[in-house]
Amino acid sequence: MKTLVISDIHGAKDSALKVKELMERSSFDKIFCLGDINYHGPRNPLPHSYEPKEVIPILNSFKDKIIAVKGNCDADVDDMMYDFDLKEYLKTIPFNDQKIFLSHGHVYNEDNLPALKKGDIFMYGHTHIPVIKFENGYYIFNPGSLTLPKGGHERTYGVLDDNGLYIYTIDDRLYMECHFKSDDR
Repeated sequence: MKTLVISDIHGAKDSALKVKELMERSSFDKIFCLGDINYHGPRNPLPHSYEPKEVIPILNSFKDKIIAVKGNCDADVDDMMYDFDLKEYLKTIPFNDQKIFLSHGHVYNEDNLPALKKGDIFMYGHTHIPVIKFENGYYIFNPGSLTLPKGGHERTYGVLDDNGLYIYTIDDRLYMECHFKSDDR
């Protein structure tokens, strides 16, 4: 399994087009979307290519591949615009013998984790800061933001495969990585 992990597009058409480009040229089975798709939010600047109406059809074209969670900037009206489910704040996906927990990060985050077991993976967005770490027997993963990076980081997206977790810059340079080890799981 190879999964594209995205978060915090915030209505930027060029970020949605990057998702489309990655899906067309790579062999991703799924997209995990960690929320904040359309609205830029009251604390963020207006994104560079803010065209939320244009983001909708781009992501809808991958409706059979997207598993998404709702972010704090995702309005109820957004649920009606997408052809995939954007109603839940936490989703659990089976992964080998473990689970992947998807959250935006404003409800469940590193300070308020769901019930994780050894080898589980917790993925969240919200902070716009990329994170990959293994602690207390589980993995913590934040792909950063495709649109509005914070903390001096670049625009980034994530990848999950059977070997590990990876973060890439918008221009496809490897930024961070963590390989799964059999004794970790």
